[in-house]
Amino acid sequence: MKILFVARHLTYLRNFDSALEELARAGHDLHIVVEQHEEFGGTQIIDRLSAAYPGRIRTSVSPAPAGRGYALAVRLRFGIDYLRYLEPAYAKTPRLKGRARRKTPSGVVRLTERGPFSRAPLRRWLGRMLSAVEQAIGPAPEVEALLRAEQPDAVLLTPLIGVVASPQLDFLYAARRLRIPSALCVWSWDHLSSKAIIRTVPDRVIVWNPTQEREAIDLHGVPASRLTVTGAQCFDRWFDRTPSRPRAEFCQRVGLPDDRPFLLWVCSSLFKGSPVEAEFVRRWIRALRESGHPELASCGILVRPHPSRLQEWESVDLSQEAGVTVWGGNPIAPEPRADYFDSLHYSAAVVGLNTSAFIEGAIAERPVYTVLLPEYYDNQEGTIHFHYLLGAAVAPDGSTSTDVDGSGAGLLHLSRSLEAHAIQIAGALRGEADAARSRRFVEAFVRPHGLTDAATPRFVSAITTLPSSGPAAAPAGPGVMARLGARLALRWAGTPAGRIWLADEASAEKERRRQSKGPSKKDGKPRKTAA
Repeated sequence: MKILFVARHLTYLRNFDSALEELARAGHDLHIVVEQHEEFGGTQIIDRLSAAYPGRIRTSVSPAPAGRGYALAVRLRFGIDYLRYLEPAYAKTPRLKGRARRKTPSGVVRLTERGPFSRAPLRRWLGRMLSAVEQAIGPAPEVEALLRAEQPDAVLLTPLIGVVASPQLDFLYAARRLRIPSALCVWSWDHLSSKAIIRTVPDRVIVWNPTQEREAIDLHGVPASRLTVTGAQCFDRWFDRTPSRPRAEFCQRVGLPDDRPFLLWVCSSLFKGSPVEAEFVRRWIRALRESGHPELASCGILVRPHPSRLQEWESVDLSQEAGVTVWGGNPIAPEPRADYFDSLHYSAAVVGLNTSAFIEGAIAERPVYTVLLPEYYDNQEGTIHFHYLLGAAVAPDGSTSTDVDGSGAGLLHLSRSLEAHAIQIAGALRGEADAARSRRFVEAFVRPHGLTDAATPRFVSAITTLPSSGPAAAPAGPGVMARLGARLALRWAGTPAGRIWLADEASAEKERRRQSKGPSKKDGKPRKTAA
């Protein structure tokens, strides 16, 4: 089987490396197409797999679509994505809405802020019209040419739904046009609730658990027949694992005393503009030390920086804090993965703000803690996926549904002040935490088919059975009005009014100022100046 796997960059493959290895081992050929150079070590994954399975894996860079059609399609996609954040499910997630708005055509923002299009029925009608025009433009010719040349048996896409300019949708449109089976491989636990919408549904959408299954149906309109629940294959590597060294040796390696328990703080990838986490960690350490609890006065503290936010630690020095160390690399290669697992396994508790490391801590059967403070609201309660850690799912109307795991409690041990948090952490160090809480969450969220049922084989089966269901359903194709709308939109996009309407708000204002000054020499006409 010949598989074309389209990813934003190679680092995205870290959540699929176990599946890629199993596919290569089974004799399938993998062509990985990336849009840009990777940032955090994904090349190591491909180099390791390529060496282990020569000739089975190759990589290339996606063609860069150009032309007015693709440029217009990208602007329309941003507008369509923005409309989802005006739905009731996102009423309490202002940061998600603000992030999308910055890229949205100014015309869409203005239409939806006041007047008839600010109301849900007409706003949704507008979304359907924008979608019809966007799809009528068709896939980028460069992308379709690549698929015609490769003729793969299946096209896989991740993340597909990022709020960025990307040709991934063009790969999906081209696959549908050429009747090549396609699948969206959901990349992370937050993607279906915090990114763009699935505006065109692939033949298969592979999700982790019933929570994501419900998200796909309720938030994206994916038919249940196209969904496959496999479990989270990216976490398989942490199951049935043992430490790589004795505890004393580990503590010596990281610089912690080995005669007392230690806490593991796992840093997060926060929204841009959030308070610096490194500064908060310093405040958190001092709050624990000064809390009056003897367990917290002398326990060890291991802080793991987030790979994407290492620079903020350059100006924060914790060397004067006794029993505290900042240590840990990106768990891409075998050695840093072993280091990371040892950190989880030997810790007394895992603490942080909002990170997938909470899930890994739960797999290691550690109790997991967070403190909810107003300055981090947008990153915690201001996102939908965070509520899954609390044990509750958020419905499209904004209401809270039953517990994810049915246990009456989610994964996280919560508090709303550092004082209350210190009481909880002191209890964890005394061994008072409910370890079963983590196990219940893992079985519901990570391995919904059973704790001993690994996700990777199910994921691989979902991919390898794609072609057996027959050619992908041919798209109905755009109607006459959609094709006419696309033709008119392409003409209008080049006009002064069209450039302003389609530009984001900051760029639109610059364009207005430019136009108010009259044509410049670059336009072929000299600009008049006052005498």
